[in-house]
Amino acid sequence: MNPTLRTIGLFLILTGLFLLVGYIIGYLYGGTVDALLLFLIIALLVNIFTYFFSSSLVLWSYGAKIINENQEPRVYGIVRKVAQNAGLPMPKVAIIETDIPNAFATGRNKRHAVVAVTRGLLNIMNDDELEGVIGHEMGHVRDRDMLLMTVAATIVGALTYLSRFYLFQSMFSSRERENDIIAMIVLGLAAFGALLLQLAISRQREFKADEMSAKITKKPLSLASALRKIENYVERRPLQNGNPSTASLFIVNPFRGKSLLHLFSTHPPTEERIKRLEKMAMKNSLNSIR
Repeated sequence: MNPTLRTIGLFLILTGLFLLVGYIIGYLYGGTVDALLLFLIIALLVNIFTYFFSSSLVLWSYGAKIINENQEPRVYGIVRKVAQNAGLPMPKVAIIETDIPNAFATGRNKRHAVVAVTRGLLNIMNDDELEGVIGHEMGHVRDRDMLLMTVAATIVGALTYLSRFYLFQSMFSSRERENDIIAMIVLGLAAFGALLLQLAISRQREFKADEMSAKITKKPLSLASALRKIENYVERRPLQNGNPSTASLFIVNPFRGKSLLHLFSTHPPTEERIKRLEKMAMKNSLNSIR
């Protein structure tokens, strides 16, 4: 599917979910029109904020600094090479000063994209591995996955916040608590449903970005090696600071160790991703022999 149509589709689905929740809550409290209007306004504000400001907020939250070629010629040169090979505009490049190796892409479209890498990633990757990681992130840029994932994460966060609000209100309200409890359950189920949608989309996007990196760089084994290094580090030292709702932006989920259930992971198992990349390399090798 066309990336633009997919993004618009997700906007509509999540906005529709938001309005459905508003309708149910309005029905419970006898103010359907008012509730629909309120939730529509909230959805519009969330989508507008996400579209224009989410990338700046994500970069700020991780202390990412935009750099130029003179400051970091190695990573800047690799990003330029991969962008040219992918036929994409040169994105901005940012560095996050942490020893934890990882990377993500953000921005509302191809011309406003930022590829952010950590200092730890630069320290442990050779040039081929770094190229594989950048190729993965440019795959996300190509398909506008950054906006897609940020919209989903923002809607999940908004629904979760509203469910907590109704829980808090039900504890101190003098009204009938039954409706408050039902509203809280509806919001909780909606947030959970939006979360599952986010996870399903995120996992498929990671596989596709891996495949795109292999096509752009012609080095699937380099990306496989990079993923293995990042995974081993994250298992030993998960990221402690940061917002877990942004986990889907990173090439490997940085917020968990081995104990996290794969069912609720924003990423498919790293070993499965590595196996797919190894199969791609083997297929490419066989094709070259023929």
